[in-house]
Amino acid sequence: MSSPAYTAARERAAWLNRSSRGRIVVSGADRRSYLQGLLTNDIEALVAGRGCYAAYLTAQGRMTADLWVYELGDVILLAMLGEVKDTLLAKLDQFIFSEDVQLGDVTSTFAAIAIVGPQALDVTANVVAGVSRDALLSLPEHGNVRAQLGEGPVIVTRVSDVGEAGFELYVAAEQREAVVAALRTAGIAELDAETAEILRVEAGVPLFHRDMDEETIPLEAGIESRAISFTKGCYVGQEVIIRVLHRGHGRVARRLVSLACGGDVVPERGAAIHVEDKPVGQVTSAVMSPRLNRPIAMGYVHRDAADPDTILRINSSSAGGNGSSFISARVTQRIS
Repeated sequence: MSSPAYTAARERAAWLNRSSRGRIVVSGADRRSYLQGLLTNDIEALVAGRGCYAAYLTAQGRMTADLWVYELGDVILLAMLGEVKDTLLAKLDQFIFSEDVQLGDVTSTFAAIAIVGPQALDVTANVVAGVSRDALLSLPEHGNVRAQLGEGPVIVTRVSDVGEAGFELYVAAEQREAVVAALRTAGIAELDAETAEILRVEAGVPLFHRDMDEETIPLEAGIESRAISFTKGCYVGQEVIIRVLHRGHGRVARRLVSLACGGDVVPERGAAIHVEDKPVGQVTSAVMSPRLNRPIAMGYVHRDAADPDTILRINSSSAGGNGSSFISARVTQRIS
């Protein structure tokens, strides 16, 4: 059975506090060329009002972080998981030599609130001023625009990583309560963390430090089509990515997949995944899906078990009530 917040997000609109994310501002005339050599996506191609999803890799091609990049016209705003912000900031700082680039930690400066759902456009257009509904509608994914909210400025970005498409509002930290009050007055439901997790897993959106970590190669997580440019110049970790794509024909040892589970038991995170009696992977995220009325999961499996409709078994200590048992599962898609 779905919660009121879930129903609101799927059928109307709901808001989610995203202020716990880390935020870094990159300024200076060389900001795009500087980030171009560090991140996986094509930062040089960004113009004011545009953005992209990207990753920062080690020289071994493993992920330090995934992040959202917004070219605001005078600075670039980077948003990422709060837990990796300090590490990312330190690594970025190491590569500033003679470039005209300055880094600023603005995590505590901004608050961020996402508004998602079929009516997110109308809600956002009613909350902000100085930008038309049509202008918001025309924003591509990761697009951004400056507007007004009350007496203060707001940055509006187009987002989809919540699981339902919508917008994210970046406001001064002291404005957060005024924005929340306006949304509550308008009758917009708040998304709690548990419901937001359900939306994310239903959409198959990987989360860093849950479905990806510092040992993950982007190709394993299936984010390459969104996070990697295959036409740009060199970036940190590119050699490994190109080697896998060209010499290995894109074949990695494991793949992140979405799973539809049988029964009514939600698998535990970290539970082993088997093909018959052979272990082939493990669960990274799992929820009970109101949309499908069944448990669903995400997890890594050996590449030979990653094709859609592959039948798997998930080890579970609670499925059988006594001792260890199995949950049946079927691969519904590769994450992409």
